[in-house]
Amino acid sequence: MSVVYLLRHGQASFGAADYDVLSPQGELQAKVLGEELRTRGTAPVQAWSGTLSRQRATASIALAAAGLDLPVREDPRWNEYDHLGLVQHLLAREDVGAPASPREFQAVLDRALHGWIADGESAGPAGTYADFDAAAAAALTELASGLGSGGTAVVFTSGGVIATLCSRLLGLPGAALVALNRVVVNAAITKVVHGRAGASLVSFNEHGHFEGPNRELLTYR
Repeated sequence: MSVVYLLRHGQASFGAADYDVLSPQGELQAKVLGEELRTRGTAPVQAWSGTLSRQRATASIALAAAGLDLPVREDPRWNEYDHLGLVQHLLAREDVGAPASPREFQAVLDRALHGWIADGESAGPAGTYADFDAAAAAALTELASGLGSGGTAVVFTSGGVIATLCSRLLGLPGAALVALNRVVVNAAITKVVHGRAGASLVSFNEHGHFEGPNRELLTYR
């Protein structure tokens, strides 16, 4: 069986002018993620990321910390949905002010995601939820199928991509993305195996590397 590790990027810069940049905390999380890969003896033959800055930066830092000298291939199908666009659309439709805290933002994002999944509307480059879900699934299938027996790959991606793939692999409705997306930890590890019967989810959102001495690095947003 081939193995694909889906690795969420480190913390981005919430509230900054450019969200798509790792925060100092996010850079440390990426380093700890790489150290965890090294400890596990993870030996990927391929490394992938989306085209977003936070994903590419996480890949660079983590692979260096893991001692892995691999080129990182980019595929926009690993990119996150346009969460800021979704939130802005909902705020304009409801004619309410911007959320004042990360918790309020998360509540608004949850409502926006439910609407996006249910109404079939397009949301930026990701398109409709069906488009987003299908693109992530195709990227995973193509990667896993091309690895061959026993091959391993790491993918530096985002919480929404991981959540929609896990929803699909568990046979859950699209709305399950909202609950799964809410709990994906920055720089967490999700493991998928692929064999003759297709892909199976082995583990979701592993973050033991942010317990004990690194517990202060644990973040969700």
